[in-house]
Amino acid sequence: MSFSSSCCNGAEMYSCQELDYCDLDFPDVDLNVSITPTPESTLKAGLDVHTRKQYVCAKKKAFALFVKELQSTSALPQTGLDGFINWKCCGLEFKDLRIIHKHVAAQHATEVLQKTAKILEELGTASTTSLPCTDDNTDASTEMSWSSHNISDWLPDMSCYKTEELTSEPGEVLLYYCYCDVGDPKWILGWQRTLCDLLHLTGKIRIASEGINGTVGGSKVSTKIYIDTMLAHPLFKQMCFEDFKRSDGGAFCFPDLRVGIFHEIVPMGVDPQKVSYKETALHLAPEDFHKRVEQYLSASQEETDTILLDCRNFYESKIGQFQNCLAPDIRKFSYFPNYVDQNLDIFKDKTVLMYCTGGIRCERGSAYLRSKAVCKEVYQLKGGIHKYLEQFPDGFFRGKLFVFDGRFTISSNDDIISTCRYCGTAWDKYNLCSTPRCCQLVLTCLKCHNGGLTACCPTCQQKGLQPQTDLCQQYKEECECTEKRPRIPIEKV
Repeated sequence: MSFSSSCCNGAEMYSCQELDYCDLDFPDVDLNVSITPTPESTLKAGLDVHTRKQYVCAKKKAFALFVKELQSTSALPQTGLDGFINWKCCGLEFKDLRIIHKHVAAQHATEVLQKTAKILEELGTASTTSLPCTDDNTDASTEMSWSSHNISDWLPDMSCYKTEELTSEPGEVLLYYCYCDVGDPKWILGWQRTLCDLLHLTGKIRIASEGINGTVGGSKVSTKIYIDTMLAHPLFKQMCFEDFKRSDGGAFCFPDLRVGIFHEIVPMGVDPQKVSYKETALHLAPEDFHKRVEQYLSASQEETDTILLDCRNFYESKIGQFQNCLAPDIRKFSYFPNYVDQNLDIFKDKTVLMYCTGGIRCERGSAYLRSKAVCKEVYQLKGGIHKYLEQFPDGFFRGKLFVFDGRFTISSNDDIISTCRYCGTAWDKYNLCSTPRCCQLVLTCLKCHNGGLTACCPTCQQKGLQPQTDLCQQYKEECECTEKRPRIPIEKV
């Protein structure tokens, strides 16, 4: 984004009383919250006590000018008249003045400071003061600034929205994650709970010192506000609108809202300090991943040096996967590291193309695989299957995409690659095992289900026929499904 070298006419003389504000809107956010030395505080320190008030006025002027340059006007609905004001910045559109103020304060502090310095130069009060460069403390001071604020300071203005807009159907479900260093997870937890309650969103959000991972559902108005609010927060400055995977759904897809603090934002069972997301593989955009898979499928499977690796669990890969992929028969992602350890020969000197639902499991999964130093190259699908299907609904991924909410699956094509547990007919709609507390998913077609075959295996089916003498009795996942399946399968080389 480029800006003019001079904010205002150079002939104008600025003073604290004489600054022409030109009907500009000033932010109601605190622009002086950092307590560690920053370029801003250094610039201010270079001014004598008599000109610091002038500095404050110049800074407000610079901020307001910056915001005004982002302003655009659209026609009012049904009238054709101009007057609907919004702001466009960083590829995003903002309709709330408070949100664009927070976005500029969080993302464009350097540009605002440059404008401030220019105004002060024209005043003749900072001509001998050079603009310092940002240092390594910038991110730390930024986090100290937002976490020292009340949660309400980072909530959207909802005065112009009606409850009906926030609860209307049809809605959508958002799937997203952001790996970043979170110094105050408790603050983020309180903020997320308050924000989701305000927007009538349900879902699940995991927060850790390594970032945030969420899937939330609600009206399309609520999810749009949620995205805008997230992007306006300085902690998530590396995110963009495309990082939020969207699909049809709503608040009804989840029983409630669950927000918690965890050691990992996706449970791999490995200390994030030992295997960090920062060591992840190279990300391939969906179109690049598609080309790589096309090359892999066109080559001889006996001679290829590429492995197409599905790092999801067997529930997911059973009903939908890329053609000719390696899909480990693991029940949890926390089994993935051991799976890699016990099958290193499979990956030796291979180029690995990894994928998962939305990309998050590949972040640290690929980092773990790379830490073994056996692969030639490791790549991962950016945005996961979710983003791939947006561009290639009839591509190389066949079947249904499993999702962890009440919908169970998302359809992109009519292929059914799985079968009924009992009769073998084509079927891909999951139900929970009917045996209390089993918690396993079962593929049982309508005919078998109506015939009473509703459990995941004969063992659970027999348990379900026994009279319940103790309502509190728990059937753990100790049945034919788990007894016969090895926890960590070993592949044949």
